[in-house]
Amino acid sequence: MTQKELIHIAENWFQNQGWKPFPFQKKTWRAFLEGKHGLLNAPTGSGKTYALWFPIVLNYIKHNPDYKTRHKKGLKAIWITPLRALSQEIKQSAERITQDLETQMTVGIRTGDTSTKERARQRKTMPDLLITTPESLHLLLSSKEYAKTFANCSAVVVDEWHELLGSKRGVQMELGISRLKTVCKNLRIWGISATIGNLEQAQQVLLGAMSPQLENSILVKANLNKKITVKSIIPKKMETFPWRGHLGLHLLDEVVPIINNSKTTLLFTNTRSQCEIWFQKILEKYPEFAGEIAMHHGSINKETRLWVEQAIRNESLKAVVCTSSLDLGVDFAPVETVIQIGGPKGVARFLQRAGRSGHRPGKESVIYFLPTHAIELIEAAAMQKAVRNSAVEDRIPYLNSFDVLIQYLTTLAVSDGFYPEEIYPEIKQTFCYQAISEEQWQWLLNFLVMGSQSLKSYDEYKKVEVEDDGKFKVNNRAVGIRHRFQIGTIVGDAHISVRYQKGGYIGSIEEYFISKLSPGDVFTFAGRNLEFIRIKGMAAHVKNSTKRTNKVPSWMGGRLSFSAKMSELLRQELYTAELPVEKQSREIKSLLPMFLKQREESIVPQPHQFLIETFKTRDGYHHIFYPFEGRAIHEGMSSLLAYRISLLAPITCSLAFNDYGFELLSDKEIDIQAILDNNLFTTDYMLSDLQKSLNSNEMARRKFRDIAVISGMVFTGYPEKGVKMKHLQSSSELLFDVFKDFEDDNLLYQQAFTETFEHQLEEGRLRLALERIAQQEIVWRKCERPTPFSFPIITDRLREKLSNEKLADRIKRMTAKLT
Repeated sequence: MTQKELIHIAENWFQNQGWKPFPFQKKTWRAFLEGKHGLLNAPTGSGKTYALWFPIVLNYIKHNPDYKTRHKKGLKAIWITPLRALSQEIKQSAERITQDLETQMTVGIRTGDTSTKERARQRKTMPDLLITTPESLHLLLSSKEYAKTFANCSAVVVDEWHELLGSKRGVQMELGISRLKTVCKNLRIWGISATIGNLEQAQQVLLGAMSPQLENSILVKANLNKKITVKSIIPKKMETFPWRGHLGLHLLDEVVPIINNSKTTLLFTNTRSQCEIWFQKILEKYPEFAGEIAMHHGSINKETRLWVEQAIRNESLKAVVCTSSLDLGVDFAPVETVIQIGGPKGVARFLQRAGRSGHRPGKESVIYFLPTHAIELIEAAAMQKAVRNSAVEDRIPYLNSFDVLIQYLTTLAVSDGFYPEEIYPEIKQTFCYQAISEEQWQWLLNFLVMGSQSLKSYDEYKKVEVEDDGKFKVNNRAVGIRHRFQIGTIVGDAHISVRYQKGGYIGSIEEYFISKLSPGDVFTFAGRNLEFIRIKGMAAHVKNSTKRTNKVPSWMGGRLSFSAKMSELLRQELYTAELPVEKQSREIKSLLPMFLKQREESIVPQPHQFLIETFKTRDGYHHIFYPFEGRAIHEGMSSLLAYRISLLAPITCSLAFNDYGFELLSDKEIDIQAILDNNLFTTDYMLSDLQKSLNSNEMARRKFRDIAVISGMVFTGYPEKGVKMKHLQSSSELLFDVFKDFEDDNLLYQQAFTETFEHQLEEGRLRLALERIAQQEIVWRKCERPTPFSFPIITDRLREKLSNEKLADRIKRMTAKLT
């Protein structure tokens, strides 16, 4: 069949559905059938799944003209999804095509949720089209004779590539693809990505730096001008002294009419604890919503989550309070409205959430922005600009993640073994390891066989043997079993399951929250008040309680920080506060009372100014700096400045920071002028000052735990018999200390420091921020009392010490005094 005839089959199918294919879909079909590789950039809900399932099936028809009568079994294409939740949707789309076109192709799923029975069936005969996750792909590579399984595979599609890029799962994908390129003769590699700033680089990472695939590739952009409308919910009465979490719930009454006027509404919160609180409060105040509103977050059990997703599809729920667990690809046509509670901290995340409403080609997406304190309205205005100018963040890919490489080489050694001279060129072609040196490669091979230099007398670190012909192979069955259990790069804080005493499973919570509870304590989780009884094994036993509580589990993920793009947009928006009124957005105008109050004591900074405020309260001397760079940068910058100040005057400070600025609180006054004269914001010696100021050893030690787990130096335990987090922490800390004292050139030890500075403290961004401040005029204001800008930072520090009720009283008193 000619290409024209094949494409005609697809067009006919679309016509029968009453649809018309988009130009980007046809362009992708043609490119694929011509044998090209590529990256498809398309927004959620635009038909991207059909853009790639179709050419895969058409290609099969082309090579098997008698496809309706004869069928050759075996794997023909792999579709990788980062989220298990999406696999059902993707499977339905594929089956619709294979069945309507009367091919006899089978579609299967293989993820962590796949039953043992189904896996055994797949071992005998693989489905023609397989939907799987990065981890499950590597599990297949760890099975014997995997090359036969993949031999006739003609395509690999990586969905939601922007989500994997810039994470170790992305590196895992690069390595998996590097192997498939060699094993499958006619492989086409395609990625699907929503909008990110660095699309060209994303394509390079997917296909491999300097690879022949990159030269024969195409970037297809779906230019669908999806209309996104952002509406801010502006409070009737504007608070002049804002603080986090207080305003949000006051706007509850504004949210209910929005819910009532829509078929289905998703309320996105940034954290699971916020999700729990909102769900409780809506039901408390509006009991008539019982049965019509549900909650969805990653720690609730799978059955409940699936039930909620299905209930949204068949429109039996009015509203769902959720977290990023519903960010990606779950395809809900009936969702009309999305409400974002609090700043989403990044443009891409906000657009992704907006796209959940009107999830159909050509439909308008409406997203309401509900601020949790007044300053967040500036974020709302910045978001509207971002949407208008489609300004989105870059995703920065990892380089030289040796832990992932060690895991991958062990995977190959567990299956059929590997020859280093064959694998090295494949690895050099990936983006992550393009700069790996011969010397580093040799070190890694030695590590696989002997463990590291300082551990070579311990047999447990010797996993791989070198056979006579030079093949690296794992011959010990126990090593193979343990390795397969631990394939993957997601290392969270250990999760403890929450169960009723009689055995009903409710969900899972991070271990560090449970470790703070005593028997009898009551906390809110999954929409219920639960009394903690005891911990048994890896489960926390609880019973229902009628007592009121303000304890809500907080998860580490709640510490989101601004992206660089977001900080830049926020500063630009804030600077408009000094412009004539007609040039201001609705949000900035509504903040006028707060800006007037700010100007009484201080200033609202302009583009050429950097603001520092100092004042004294009963807590001590407050010194507040406003870079507006996001929490992660302020964490690094505050300790850097505190360290530099301590060199000039012996002083101890406690630090507090949020997305707008940071505070140094001390018992003695700091002479700001003296330290400014000493070039406080210089980038000279930045790295060494940073290492001394932050307990960089402590941070690297925490990072090293993940590296030790991913590289397999520390075993996390068998399913149901997990190793407690504190044991993992202590075994990885022992290794860290051994390397620190006896082997500081160990690549994994060094990697812990690189990752701490590059990914956690974003050293590059910190440097740029310091350079920007050095160019600005520094305005230092000695204030009599706290200013509206400083209020969220001070109250955030109090939050750590006081319970919610006491905090609200204390802040009421503070506000009364200030106004």
